[in-house]
Amino acid sequence: MESEQIKIPQATAKRLPLYYRFIKNLSLSGKQRVSSAELSEAVKVDSATIRRDFSYFGALGKKGYGYNVNYLLTFFSEALNQHEVMKVALIGVGNLGTAFLRYNFIKNNNTEIVMAFDIDPNKIGTDIGGVPIYDLEKLEEIITDEIQIAILTVPAGVAQSIADRLTEKNIRGILNFTPARISVPDHIRIHHIDLAIELQTLAYFLQK
Repeated sequence: MESEQIKIPQATAKRLPLYYRFIKNLSLSGKQRVSSAELSEAVKVDSATIRRDFSYFGALGKKGYGYNVNYLLTFFSEALNQHEVMKVALIGVGNLGTAFLRYNFIKNNNTEIVMAFDIDPNKIGTDIGGVPIYDLEKLEEIITDEIQIAILTVPAGVAQSIADRLTEKNIRGILNFTPARISVPDHIRIHHIDLAIELQTLAYFLQK
């Protein structure tokens, strides 16, 4: 089943990798069956939400039986396209960018940062975690059509101009870690992740 043919809420889509990670661990441990209650306890999502999320994909389990672990593993592996490596470019090798390069999604087998760009001459031509760092001025020349996702960890003031340059390539998605709310054409999906806002939101709820 092709995941793009299934119209599901964004909140549900964000939980799918969480489900997949836990189900994969269950399969590795040899467990054959899991209930929504067990899933709920493990991923900290209530059972009703899990059942609703799964219902978007049809009958994934049976009442009174639960879910077959290997079936769920196969299903979500295909839905999340785990069999194809998604190649990623990172723009901006500062502290956060460097952390991404060192980590490089080692627990996610289908996502890999394969190149990075920066303007610092001391970084250009080097590599971090085996990922080569190129001159940002040569972005259009170096970035290839196989790169479908870009991560922005640059100063907010240049985020939009870099996003504009990326739209000329085969980029389908941008993960924006800058405070800037950048605009892109409709064919590109962008996710904004502002760590300062996330922290302020957490502090707000703690005060309540």
